[in-house]
Amino acid sequence: MNRAALYMRVSTLDQHPETQLYDLRQMAQQRGYRIVEEYTDTISGAKARRPGLDGMMRDARRGRFDVVLVWTSDRIARSVKHFLDVLDELNRLSIEFISFREQIDTGGPLGRAVVVIIGAIAELERNLIIERVRAGMRRARLEGRHIGRPSLRLDHAAIQRDHQRGQSLGQLAKSYRVSRTTISRVVGRTSPRAPT
Repeated sequence: MNRAALYMRVSTLDQHPETQLYDLRQMAQQRGYRIVEEYTDTISGAKARRPGLDGMMRDARRGRFDVVLVWTSDRIARSVKHFLDVLDELNRLSIEFISFREQIDTGGPLGRAVVVIIGAIAELERNLIIERVRAGMRRARLEGRHIGRPSLRLDHAAIQRDHQRGQSLGQLAKSYRVSRTTISRVVGRTSPRAPT
């Protein structure tokens, strides 16, 4: 019986890996795999360093399992390079990679080719989304619309006055709900280690 590792990833805290977990456990049961470990990350797929993925790869190097099951291939990585690095290492370790939604595995060369193509398409889609967002921001700027947080409006005279009355930078920062660095700039100090 093949030993299986399940890997789940969600991007935000308000998403839950239970849907992925249910499908992967069912797939493992149908294929007769024994689940030896389940790894979960709540982090952006754009980040190469992830505790769950890192732990899975460490256990892969120790030979703890024979197959990795993921819900969809973009759960492993968002860049094609990182995805291929993970697949190459799993391949070197003779560990099969199976994606539930795409119904593909790396048991043969065709499965590996399909995984690479899917990864490339997913990366292209993300890059197109990023480009559309940037184009929208450029258009907003050209139309004179403000993008981002509203400008910080502080009463500089009041901050100077309160500082001259003996309030420390920390007290001023708390009163005006800004950072000490901002207060330092207003009172004319550049050193973050100014006496409080």
